[in-house]
Amino acid sequence: MRLNSKERADCMADMKELFGSMVFNDRVMKERLSEEIYLQVRKTKEEGVPLTREAADGMANAMKDWAIEKGVTHFAHWFQPMTGVTAEKHDSFISPAGEDQVIMEFSGKELIKSEPDASSFPSGGLRSTFEARGYTAWDPTVNAFIKDNILCIPTIFCSYTGEALDKKTPLMRSLEALNLQALRVLRLFGDTATKRVETTVGPEQEYFLIDRKVAAKRRDITFTGRTLFGAMPPKGQELDDHYFGVVKERVSAYMRDLDKELWKLGILAKTKHNEAAPAQHELAPIYCAGNIATDHNQLTMELMKRIAEKHSMKCLLHEKPFAGVNGSGKHDNWAVCTDGGENLLSPGKKPQENLRFLTFLCAVIAAVDEYQDLLRLTVATAGNDHRLGAAEAPPAIISIFLGDELTDILHALEYGEDYNTRKKEIMETGVEALPNFVKDTSDRNRTSPFAFTGNKFEFRMPGSSLSVSGPNCILNTAVAEILKRFADALEGKENFEDALRKVLKDTLKAHKRIIFNGNNYSEEWVEEAKRRGLSNRPSAPEALKAFMEEKNLKLFADHHIFTEGEAHSRYEINLDNYSKVINIEALTMMEMVRRDILPAVSGYVGSLSNTVALKKQVCPKADCSMEETLIVKLSDLCAKLFQKTEELEQSVHMAKEVEDKQAQAEAYRDEVLSKMELMRALADEMEIYTPKEVWPMPTYGDLLFSIQ
Repeated sequence: MRLNSKERADCMADMKELFGSMVFNDRVMKERLSEEIYLQVRKTKEEGVPLTREAADGMANAMKDWAIEKGVTHFAHWFQPMTGVTAEKHDSFISPAGEDQVIMEFSGKELIKSEPDASSFPSGGLRSTFEARGYTAWDPTVNAFIKDNILCIPTIFCSYTGEALDKKTPLMRSLEALNLQALRVLRLFGDTATKRVETTVGPEQEYFLIDRKVAAKRRDITFTGRTLFGAMPPKGQELDDHYFGVVKERVSAYMRDLDKELWKLGILAKTKHNEAAPAQHELAPIYCAGNIATDHNQLTMELMKRIAEKHSMKCLLHEKPFAGVNGSGKHDNWAVCTDGGENLLSPGKKPQENLRFLTFLCAVIAAVDEYQDLLRLTVATAGNDHRLGAAEAPPAIISIFLGDELTDILHALEYGEDYNTRKKEIMETGVEALPNFVKDTSDRNRTSPFAFTGNKFEFRMPGSSLSVSGPNCILNTAVAEILKRFADALEGKENFEDALRKVLKDTLKAHKRIIFNGNNYSEEWVEEAKRRGLSNRPSAPEALKAFMEEKNLKLFADHHIFTEGEAHSRYEINLDNYSKVINIEALTMMEMVRRDILPAVSGYVGSLSNTVALKKQVCPKADCSMEETLIVKLSDLCAKLFQKTEELEQSVHMAKEVEDKQAQAEAYRDEVLSKMELMRALADEMEIYTPKEVWPMPTYGDLLFSIQ
């Protein structure tokens, strides 16, 4: 049914009313704040100028009145501790006003600062258990919002002694560093109008949806977010029929509700579709400022899980919830823009003549090459180790894809050669009724960890559950360092263009090894990368060591991102988290084997034995070879699985006793994980030979095709 013009207008009006309706955004501030306070707030958002206490009081009162009108009675400082999820403590607006009376109050002091207990959050040794005081401090550069009938105020989180205990603070520091150095470079190009340089970020979010009742029957999904056992069903993703296929109505209803809730929070959810694996999907937003995009992605993951529950589904954000099919990533699309809206990574019509673009491009190339180990560690988790290296997930070796045209342009720049612009090719469809169109100048590379995609870079290594604050913090800081070197070398030079071309030539000569436009999955690339001297750290424990390397500590210190103590805390927390994740998985595996798999299969073997006895009693010459073969096979598998479970228990106990965090993580990787893989292989083989009604948990077929 087609809508008439009035209905279309009403629909558009409803959409405009819905979007940002739960956000204390610019429109609301303009309505509710005095002009003086509003202008102060705009200056804070655009230029980073601190608010006065009077302005904070005005903001707090306006926020409170707006929230109360929407039925809100509590507020919370919403922060991002180093747990990977968000945290909040709810306080009401009520204050006593005489006997048996209350009033609703919210002061600038309450807006600016709160004191959650910091002792139970990960600190990596920054705080002892008895040192409990921590502070949350308002981030006025992003908007407050209402979630679950709570006014949420985005904040940073730090210790009593000032160390950053969260993921937002280092990200904001890195944005300041990038802004400072990018402005220095822009001034050299004669740009005096730009006041601020920001990143724009768009994290594409992949996820799985399975039926909640089916998922609840799996201990591994409940405790770890992934399947620890499971034989592949006859059909997986081989036919590629799920990718961009018709979205099932149950999933479509979920996606509609998710869009609405995201839009209420001002989150620019744009694209949704089926991904490659059965039950896998993706949501992509429109890009926004890096700090805001990180907050939005944390909210997106939270809402994905909550709304799935309302639809009797379970949303899995684990990087590899099912073996044998694609894992889930989070492609981090990153660009650098001015406050005037210019994308500094946009090549323009003649990129070979666009020296400003080439300068920022070369800065990114040098940053990724020089700090490739830091970029690798930002995505180093136990879950992502299962994903990297196959099924459209990039390998652990960092490289940059530029495409043929840009590679040729940079080659000409390095060697001082003229570049002959490639002639635009026309794509002819071969069908007269269809329009022909201009082809892009290069293909896409789906195996590259860090690919240029027209006017931005796509960092494809982050896992689905990861906060994008870490990758963006390191990327911002590394690029800031290279831009600083450029500015140091160029400031004061009489012939700026000649000096710049020399700097860019030297940069390309030193860092072009990181550029690779081929197949990142091939064995030849592994050897080639080694020959080039590129880093290859296939597991998280290897990758995380880079936190404490002298070169990287200097980078953090020079740009005021981490103190040495803050860097060491992240190193320890990530190692500890890696070990804890594998420990939980190992304990879950042992419990499933001992309480579910072995009793079920042993019982089935017993019933087979009874069948053989009964058949021979009735007919002594009866052929029982099938049952006897199964009895021998399953009995042998049961014995081996029991033995491997005992060995796993010993390995877990041994790993837990290791005191050094690095050595402990390596013990979990080498001793515990290897035994878990052997146990899985045994159990998956048992599943193949055990009747469905006997197998004690839903199979992969049940899970991946549970939503019809």
